[in-house]
Amino acid sequence: MTDMDRLGAMETFVRVVETRSFSAAARDLRVGQPAVSKSIAQLEERFGVRLVMRSTRGLAMTEAGQHFYERARKIVDDAHDAAVALSGAGDGVCGRLRVSAGVTISRLHIVPRLPDFLDQHPHLSLDLVLSDRPGDLIQDGVDVCLRTGMLDDSSVIARKIATCRRLVIGTPAFFERNGALQTPADLSRLAAVVYTEESAGGGDVHGFRRGESEVEVRLSGPLRVSAAEAVRAAVLSGLGYAVASEWMFAPELATGAVRAVFADWLLPPLDCWALFPAGRLMTAKARAFANFVQAELGKTKG
Repeated sequence: MTDMDRLGAMETFVRVVETRSFSAAARDLRVGQPAVSKSIAQLEERFGVRLVMRSTRGLAMTEAGQHFYERARKIVDDAHDAAVALSGAGDGVCGRLRVSAGVTISRLHIVPRLPDFLDQHPHLSLDLVLSDRPGDLIQDGVDVCLRTGMLDDSSVIARKIATCRRLVIGTPAFFERNGALQTPADLSRLAAVVYTEESAGGGDVHGFRRGESEVEVRLSGPLRVSAAEAVRAAVLSGLGYAVASEWMFAPELATGAVRAVFADWLLPPLDCWALFPAGRLMTAKARAFANFVQAELGKTKG
């Protein structure tokens, strides 16, 4: 196997790992599935180790495969960057960028603005992995991960890129039918849609502060959910109110479809973080994407 053949086989292996499928990797690379299988077999034969295991549940990397993937991906990325630099696009923002982000913030604030980012960087392509639960950045091949709330993973490099208010949000009709509210303590008699992801600003108990006054409110209601999209759907249907970030309901707050009550009482704000895999150099393309999201979220009222 020549050096060029080995580089091509590494790229094939990287795509197999990131798509978790021989057939999906073949589609991405525009080759037949037998060619993908042959490349992986050649790598395994060349190094004398098993890299991937097939089962009824799909593909899984061996321990050797995991170590090889981490190194192979950097080599493949460096080769792509070098090729683009030679073609005249020398800013380093090129090749494939793999981003992990929450579903709601992506749908409302990131995906609609991607055309501008990709217009700025025409040699870049994006893999956008949407999930409300962060995974293993290195194992999942993620260059940059966007997450809101508290961080509990010390194995990543974290950079805070934005902050927004958390508010008590519901439809005007919901608040009108539940009567006048005097203080946040009155919320305890109203039906709440409880967002159970405490690390993302949810939870049952919330502390409000205004000047020297502090009020702690325990939420209760007919629905508890673990996904922000379900919180949005339930609130917009009039099922209850929610304690949520301004980001989560930005379009509806702008149109008046929902409104905030007790906005003069402060809740702890919600931070958005760009996370980068520890032990791996932050690439120019990952840094450029984080800077772009930071600028875009900065335009959102918060």
